[in-house]
Amino acid sequence: MENYFNYFTEIEECYRRCRNTPSLLSPLDWALIESWKDAGIPLAAVLEGIESAFAKFQKRPPHIQRVNSLAYCTQQVMKAAEEMQDSSSSQSRSPVAASAVQDAAPFSNPEIVQFLERNGEALTRAADLARDAGQAGLSEDLRRAAGELQGLTSQQRESAAPELEALERRLSALEDILGASMLRASSVDLLADLKAEVARGLGPYRRNMSAAQIESLERQFLKKRLFEHYRVPRMSLFYL
Repeated sequence: MENYFNYFTEIEECYRRCRNTPSLLSPLDWALIESWKDAGIPLAAVLEGIESAFAKFQKRPPHIQRVNSLAYCTQQVMKAAEEMQDSSSSQSRSPVAASAVQDAAPFSNPEIVQFLERNGEALTRAADLARDAGQAGLSEDLRRAAGELQGLTSQQRESAAPELEALERRLSALEDILGASMLRASSVDLLADLKAEVARGLGPYRRNMSAAQIESLERQFLKKRLFEHYRVPRMSLFYL
């Protein structure tokens, strides 16, 4: 059975295996994976699409430059997802919901508690940094989020079996709130620099993506960079 909480690592391993190099994924690649996850693209479709894209690439003349970004695989990933959706209506469930139904819990309760505690501590540190930078509103939002994580941590300690789907919904909502707060706190110059960075990275691959896909990727890349810039941890269990 697919374990959607391994979504990121399995895609990374598949890409590196197909590319036959130990190179790390770029920030743009990670943002693309996030956009697929948020769009509900099944893990199996992503892996099939990557393998199909590389199989086609291998048939090209040997002088063609190697694949340098996961974005090269976008068309094949979307094609695989569409074919999978056509073949089975059950694929319309969200990744987390499917995981909860199909698989045993991929994490132990102590692992989840440690994850929440670690993120709560990181949020407190990020709140201190925001306060020192004169960003009182962001600092307050980060401290409020840290307090909410403390509450979730207490609930998990008392839980005999973690309800992953419900917990993931709360963590994702918290991530969205913090993302919006960081966006409000960011200067025009910072946002312009981040948007220019994604534009440079997307340049060679725009023809392989629809306008909606490009917009989603830009949004995910900006979100990822903002979390990194303000040293805010990712909340989702996908990052455990």
